[in-house]
Amino acid sequence: MGEIKEVLLQMLIAGLPAFLFPLTYGKRGPSPGDAEGEIRKYPYAAELLYTCTLSMLLCLIFSTRLWGNIPLHYGILPLFALMLYGRLRDGAALGLLHLILYPLFALNFTWPRLMLETGFLLYPLVLLSSSRFTKTDRRGKIALLSFFFVAGELMITSSPFISGVETFPTDPFSLTAALMNILATLLIGALFVYMIEHTLEKEKLRLQVLQLSRSYFSEAEKLQQSLDAAPLSIILLDREGDITAVNESFLQLYRRRYPAESREGLVKLKLDKVLSDIRFEMLLPRAAQALKGNKRSGELLQSGDQIYFTSTAPIKKGRTEEPIGAVLVIQDITELETFRKELNHVERLSLVGQMAAGITHEIRNPMAVVRGFLQLMREKSPSSLDHYYRIVMEELDRANSIINDFLALAQNRPVQMELCDLHDIIRELSPLLWADANLRGQSIEVKLDEAVPRLMLNPKEIKQLILNLGRNGMEAMPEKGQLVLETRCVADGVALYVRDTGPGIPPAQQERLFEPFFTTKAQGTGLGLSLCLSIMERHSGKISVQSEEGKGTTFTVFFPFNEHLQRQEGIPAVAE
Repeated sequence: MGEIKEVLLQMLIAGLPAFLFPLTYGKRGPSPGDAEGEIRKYPYAAELLYTCTLSMLLCLIFSTRLWGNIPLHYGILPLFALMLYGRLRDGAALGLLHLILYPLFALNFTWPRLMLETGFLLYPLVLLSSSRFTKTDRRGKIALLSFFFVAGELMITSSPFISGVETFPTDPFSLTAALMNILATLLIGALFVYMIEHTLEKEKLRLQVLQLSRSYFSEAEKLQQSLDAAPLSIILLDREGDITAVNESFLQLYRRRYPAESREGLVKLKLDKVLSDIRFEMLLPRAAQALKGNKRSGELLQSGDQIYFTSTAPIKKGRTEEPIGAVLVIQDITELETFRKELNHVERLSLVGQMAAGITHEIRNPMAVVRGFLQLMREKSPSSLDHYYRIVMEELDRANSIINDFLALAQNRPVQMELCDLHDIIRELSPLLWADANLRGQSIEVKLDEAVPRLMLNPKEIKQLILNLGRNGMEAMPEKGQLVLETRCVADGVALYVRDTGPGIPPAQQERLFEPFFTTKAQGTGLGLSLCLSIMERHSGKISVQSEEGKGTTFTVFFPFNEHLQRQEGIPAVAE
């Protein structure tokens, strides 16, 4: 009985790594260089190294002999297991440790026994077989591991007789002990493979499940973020009509009535309860139809002052097209409807404007005939009537000027742009402006920035803009007033400043200066500044006014740079 106990003790110690491996494997976190969820080539290297080392040391410590002549220690079993399952360097290191420690625990140390009882002769073969071992299936691993275990144990068992220390026994006890060693090693080899492979398969499955879970949550998060980014209120339903998800837009819509409500509070609620809270009960029948698999449907709804476009559609399962839920979309189109109505109103006004422009154009023809006959009648009338003829003709000219301004303001055709110099346009107009200023007893100062580049302009319209702004400034100034025309390069464009030293414009009137037919002059038409604004809009520019009562007024006209032209002309960026 004592020999059997010794064998069982050695079996338990040698099988210790197999029993401890499921308990220790996976308890450590991944290495710093490991990707998340990655299965490394030797993920169990440290655990197996520690347990095999402990097992080998205990087998050496408790080594003994059966019936006085057969050595009993299974230290090479965990050693060979580490060499086959672990890293090459770990197996070689443990084999070297085994060789060093063996003399300390050997009962009758000799060099031949060292070679045989440590299994040293099998070390190279075991280490070379490790790469093939890891690639084979479970049965192959059991066979290969058992082969090395039996071979090693046979070397240990026969070491006293091969080395010549003792003669080979033929008694039943010795043969029984040798057979027990072989059976024990076969059992331990199968145990090693089963426990390690079973644990690795469980860990691989766990990692796959973990990876799938992470992928699922990642995709769910992406879907939720996509829903939240949509400018639509979206509700997802399961087949029972319970809410499974809502996006941020719907949450904000719901919070108009219930400010403290959270997304989690809406999930798993019934759709009828949620829609009743926000007065959208009319959507319930269409949602029920969508849950039955009916086609998408859409409808305009009005709730209070808000107008909504609603859409419901079924969610179907793969190729079977079995309805597994529904999606409900609510879009607030109140602002779009307002814009549409305003656009229709603008289109009607545009049509009226075109009709008025056509009528006005036709009015100019009889006016020209009237003016021609007046000139003829003036030549044949006495000179005492010249004063009356002059007044009538001036009023006709003023009416014709108003018609021209109205037509220029009403036109909506694209203008032809060309590359030209703003300074050349100002220089061409300077004599005309000087003549007007001299008649009024005023002066003009022109300041031109030489760094101003050429711009894409319509010269005819820009001349009209400068004349309108210049004459407005001169009409606003008393005698000895000064008008300043200045150009300057600013950030991303060119600025034209038209300053006068007039009385200034009150703030209340500044807000309406560019409205058609609004004027502060007794004889003004109110179309000059509106025409200037229309010209700058066609040039993609801006016009603004700054005025202070008693100090004068400055109109600023901004011409933006064209990026392609800026690169072509080599214009540097200018900071303000």
